[in-house]
Amino acid sequence: MENQTAPAAQPPAAPAPQPGKKRHGCLTTWMILILIGCFLSLAGYLARSSFMVGDDRPVWYVPVNIIIIALQIVSAIAILKWKKWGFWGFVVATVISIIIGFTAGAGMGIATIVGGIIGIAILYGVLHIGKENKGWPQLE
Repeated sequence: MENQTAPAAQPPAAPAPQPGKKRHGCLTTWMILILIGCFLSLAGYLARSSFMVGDDRPVWYVPVNIIIIALQIVSAIAILKWKKWGFWGFVVATVISIIIGFTAGAGMGIATIVGGIIGIAILYGVLHIGKENKGWPQLE
């Protein structure tokens, strides 16, 4: 009997690497900071909501802010998943938060208002830095 060996099967060719989306390190860092800040704010509102006795804010202020923070979290995650609507959702939620805080008389000073605007500007900026890994053109 003749020893016949089958020709060795060639491994399938590896698929050509597709150009993937790459995030700039500053964008990743800023998004992580935004998410940490949102989760800390959310935890603070949830912890304080049961101890609102004597608070001078309207009764609707905390629940509305919890919803706005949840929208900011969803928007930040959408940006990390390359969705352009996440940026606009974050902007809208932040502007609404500033307006509500200002109109509710919740002790929101000019520094907090400016801080919200600066936060949006930084997000816009980090989406536009980098060469090949610039975030804004990669958003769908």
